Amino acid sequence: MKQEQRQRQQQQQNLLQLQPQRRKPILCHNAFGFLAAFFSSTFVLLMSVSCVAVCTGARHDRQKTTHLEAKVGSYVVFNCYIDFPYDLPIPYVVHWSKDDKRIFTWFEGETSSNDLYSGRLHLITNNEEYGKASANLTSIRESDQGWYHCQIVFPNRTPSIRNNGTWYHLSVQGGSLIKIPPVNQTIMEGQTAFFHCVMKYPNSSETSWYKDGVILQEIPDLMRRSRLSPQGSLSIDPTMMSDNGEYECSVRSSEDEIQTAKAYLNIQYKAKVIYAPPEVYLPYGQPAVLDCHFRANPPLKNLRWEKDGLLFDSYNVPGVFYKMNGSLFFSKVDESHAGSYTCTPYNDLGTDGPSPVINVIVLRPPIFTITPKAIYIQKLGESVHMTCQAIDRDGSNHPSIEWKRKDGMPLPADRAIVEDGNLTLTGLIEQDRGIYECVATNEAATITAETELMIENIAPRPPYNLTANSTETSITIRWQPGYLRPNLEYTVWYRLTDAQEWRTMRIVQKHVMEATIPHLLPGREYEFMVLSQDKYGDGMFSKPFRYPTQPSSKVAESDDDNVEGDLSSVQQSQQRVNYQSPSGGGGGGVGSSAGSSSFLSAPWNLSAINNQQGWLLHWEHPLHGIDALRLYTVRWWKEPEHHLVGTVETFDNFYQLRHLKEDSTFTIQVLAISNDGAQVPGSELIIEVPSHRKMRALLIGSTIGIAFLVCALIAFLYVKRNCLRHLFSGNVVDDGDDGGSTIEDGGDSDCNGHDIEKIHNT
Repeated sequence: MKQEQRQRQQQQQNLLQLQPQRRKPILCHNAFGFLAAFFSSTFVLLMSVSCVAVCTGARHDRQKTTHLEAKVGSYVVFNCYIDFPYDLPIPYVVHWSKDDKRIFTWFEGETSSNDLYSGRLHLITNNEEYGKASANLTSIRESDQGWYHCQIVFPNRTPSIRNNGTWYHLSVQGGSLIKIPPVNQTIMEGQTAFFHCVMKYPNSSETSWYKDGVILQEIPDLMRRSRLSPQGSLSIDPTMMSDNGEYECSVRSSEDEIQTAKAYLNIQYKAKVIYAPPEVYLPYGQPAVLDCHFRANPPLKNLRWEKDGLLFDSYNVPGVFYKMNGSLFFSKVDESHAGSYTCTPYNDLGTDGPSPVINVIVLRPPIFTITPKAIYIQKLGESVHMTCQAIDRDGSNHPSIEWKRKDGMPLPADRAIVEDGNLTLTGLIEQDRGIYECVATNEAATITAETELMIENIAPRPPYNLTANSTETSITIRWQPGYLRPNLEYTVWYRLTDAQEWRTMRIVQKHVMEATIPHLLPGREYEFMVLSQDKYGDGMFSKPFRYPTQPSSKVAESDDDNVEGDLSSVQQSQQRVNYQSPSGGGGGGVGSSAGSSSFLSAPWNLSAINNQQGWLLHWEHPLHGIDALRLYTVRWWKEPEHHLVGTVETFDNFYQLRHLKEDSTFTIQVLAISNDGAQVPGSELIIEVPSHRKMRALLIGSTIGIAFLVCALIAFLYVKRNCLRHLFSGNVVDDGDDGGSTIEDGGDSDCNGHDIEKIHNT
């Protein structure tokens, strides 16, 4: 029985193990079905989305079209950038299409183009403003209007096409007169050049052709080889290398309407020598260059030199080098460099042959036997003789000698004489000063010696023959110049005959020999002298000349009763003033002063303004007798000792006081000085000059105090920070049940005591 029970249990366990295995295939089958349905629906969705994206992308490409306009005969640039993978340049192919037809292809420098665009469509290279796939379409025709597409293909990458390319729409503004414009051409020399210029209305239009802006009829050699068709096209047969240039077709209608179109003719030919001198002289012991005169299109690639029939390799000859243009450079010529040379230029098309033989002769350069002096100093109007002689080093020949100015100015033909190498200049003028060069030349070299000509500065002569006429208050004086010179100026000095000080009047206009001196006293005699001066300095004074003013026809009346209003106080203070003559004599009353001083009042409204330079004084002119005023005198005293610090005279009604002592008090007074020397003092002004040193000391002390407080605050914060750090870093004790920690009171008190002790120590 026990055995049967064991068998039944064993069968039940096996059945339980088999049941999951039977369910697994069903579950897997259901899972695979679900995944297949999911992926199929996702694929369909992605395909539909991609289709929509492609369709809408095509629309967006056309919507992002760049619209361009051009005239018939002009050009247009299609700017197309290349989007390299990861911004790393890799090989690429450029395709240009028009209206879905390929018209141009470029790959690694090789191009192919449609016949209609041959010679008119080119890629733009080495221009940072445009993309690497940009194209230039020239000689625009009406048929060029339409859609253009730029497409980039990467042949070494999968997929080969990225999101590159741009759509363009070109609108051609129809040519009213030209149907087919000319196209740029590149041909070999000797071939026929043909330029289209088909007129729309040949019966009512006429065509003219220009080369580099010059009408063809004015170029006889080109005109003999040219032919103009009835439609307006131009053919040149045969072509020469001189035919290179820009050709312009100009069509004029019967209504005088003009339309032009341009094209460039590029004539290519083998490199050829165009000129070779039979003899070339090189200077012994000096550097020299042996040139090969050639022309080449395409440009020169190589140039071969031969000497005495053998290859001349500059790398094997010491001191001889090739220049960039193929010429030979000799660093120091010697006798071994003499011989017969030929040069042969090469380009991509080959060579037209070697040059004729060039005989190189080594010749000694000239030397100076007599050189001019370093400096010649002469006076105006005199003559100067500059010597210069030279010979060849062998003494057999005399080189040619030429004189010239270093500044490039020509020598005066009527005053310069060159004889036997010597230069003579007569009748020297101011413009003759400068540096002169004596140039000696022979077939080998040119040498130069310099000298400087200086014109001695002569002060102008004094004026003479002074004459005058006068009125009551003015005198007009005239004179004759000592002699006329450029930029001559005059200054008139004048004074009362019995006065000591002179007054001056500068004549602003040059070459004016008269002056009118106003504001003079009537019935008084004045003394005059005239000083002439120029840029070299002052000349001499003329002889003194005296002339009186006309006497006054009116009797001077006192104007004390005419002063009214708020100016009465100013007049009352002036009535108490006693005039003092500069001679130091005793002063009398107002009535005792002579001349116009009795009418002169005192300056008033004196003020002082503190500025950066010191104190600016300002006052008002006298109310009466301004015509008799000669100048002002400013005086200032230091108080309280009333010590006179300074006195200054000025013609203005203001003065800048400088360098006054700080922390002091000053008294300032302005005096009006009349023509006869009388002094009329104005009211006094007291100013106090503050002490800037105290302010500076206070500012420095305040700065130092603030700095000390900041340092103390920083030190306090530092000590407090350290104390708080020690307070919170005491002994930590476990709390048993809670698993926490507490700070023991005893340890805390010990820490506080320790911190307090550290603070006291600090």
